[in-house]
Amino acid sequence: MANREALRELQSRLASRLQAARSEGVQASWLAVEAAGGKYLFPLAQSGEIFPFTSTQAVPYTRDWFLGVANLRGGVYGVVDMASFVAGRAPAARSDASRAESRLVALNSALEVNCALLIDRLAGLRSLDAFRSSSEPPAGSPGYFGSGYTDAAGAYWQEINLQALAQQPQFLSISA
Repeated sequence: MANREALRELQSRLASRLQAARSEGVQASWLAVEAAGGKYLFPLAQSGEIFPFTSTQAVPYTRDWFLGVANLRGGVYGVVDMASFVAGRAPAARSDASRAESRLVALNSALEVNCALLIDRLAGLRSLDAFRSSSEPPAGSPGYFGSGYTDAAGAYWQEINLQALAQQPQFLSISA
């Protein structure tokens, strides 16, 4: 019970910080997330609402990374396993304990794609000053990869341009 309250408190803090960051006009701000060991940065302007993990209704004849559809606040969203899509392989099995930290990050409604990305863990908000260096995307990386950033601890964070992701033909083509 205490875990649930702590998670709700974290979500409330993140939501208020997201709102404050949007209203203050912070230049380079991201929602930091982790998925299957990867660290990703979603631009705040392209990110939508954050939901706790909810079960999905499977859709037959779709790719492995497309987990199905979910009802999120009365809207029907396609749910994509972020790590599985980026890696191009089947989703890893998740335990009930890991599902407790999992979240669905919806794409901003301005992108006109009713989609939510399944991530393993929220890592908070980041701005440019949280990183000590940046680099171009790795050679041969997908078109939706933005710059890479290294934080003070030496961890590498990959920016994901959600607008470019939402326009990728392979992302939009869920049929197997």
